[in-house]
Amino acid sequence: MSADSREAARRRLAALSDDPAAESPACDLEQDAALLGRLLAAAADRRQNDGKQGDMTDEVAAALSLFDQMRLALDQLEAQVVVEARRCGMDWKQISRHQGFNSSQAASQRYQRLTTRLEEIRQGIR
Repeated sequence: MSADSREAARRRLAALSDDPAAESPACDLEQDAALLGRLLAAAADRRQNDGKQGDMTDEVAAALSLFDQMRLALDQLEAQVVVEARRCGMDWKQISRHQGFNSSQAASQRYQRLTTRLEEIRQGIR
């Protein structure tokens, strides 16, 4: 997907809600991503000003701890959007094109892996 089409998709989706702070897994995901951006900006600033990283071990460790939950939130969102795509009548070929896959089989397999992973997490297997 090109940068222009991603931006167009963002604008289209942003128009769906009047409340940008609506409760959803995406809100936590967005906040966590912003925090990661702040960490990287602070690290770059320290390198630029001091010529070295400085001790940011605690901050970096905190940032690393966010990724498991962010991956889970992304997986949940992706699975929900695929389900919604199927409800809207999209076939796997259409879904695969929008996800950047080369085949409908790849999109279907991706969905199956997502749902299996999410179910294993729910059951405490993972």
